[in-house]
Amino acid sequence: MVLRAGRDLWVFGYGSLMWRPDFPFVERAQATLAGYHRAFCIASTVHRGSRERPGLVLGLDKGQACRGIAYRVAEKDAAGVLEYLRDRELIYGVYREARVPLSLVAEVGVVHVEALAYTVERCHPSYTGPMPLERQARIIRGARGRSGANLDYLINTVQHLRQLAIRERQLERLMALAAGFSANVAGDTLHRSCVAGLRREWARRPTLVPELPKGDQRRFGHRIAITSG
Repeated sequence: MVLRAGRDLWVFGYGSLMWRPDFPFVERAQATLAGYHRAFCIASTVHRGSRERPGLVLGLDKGQACRGIAYRVAEKDAAGVLEYLRDRELIYGVYREARVPLSLVAEVGVVHVEALAYTVERCHPSYTGPMPLERQARIIRGARGRSGANLDYLINTVQHLRQLAIRERQLERLMALAAGFSANVAGDTLHRSCVAGLRREWARRPTLVPELPKGDQRRFGHRIAITSG
């Protein structure tokens, strides 16, 4: 998400960019984006799942509103940060680069800026659309990919949001369905033998995420859609 104050760039984070931006910035503030919400609406066959058992990761989908973190990037760093974000977010074509209006919480009150955001590409084959929480929980419980268990990704997301004083009730309910009591205790709980046994049992149960058509990842991977400001 990009917004400018003078010649500076504003970037909106709603997922891992909130706690792991990995780019230089001069200030940050909590912000609200109207018309979009964070949701587990993208099938993951690499980092949090596999082709045999896809997982789910976050996307910024249309509707409602989303609280996140806005970063102001100095003009001298803007080009480099933009290149870094495109390399990070636009690998598979499932995210679309867009300029969106943000409402920032500042000392002087609410400030409105234009920012850079990465919204979900609904016509991409990895987009699952909305699903009941129970079905999302079943998928997340049994999926694992290159970056680890899908359940860990969900729990880490909710815990980081809480640390930022952002309560996401829908995601908290999803975490309760997918992880139960283990979501609110020590981090090593998921690796205990009794919990691992339950997770293996869930992993054997089939999911209903459709297999991605071959060739579509290539088609979308080379596309960068930028909404004109």
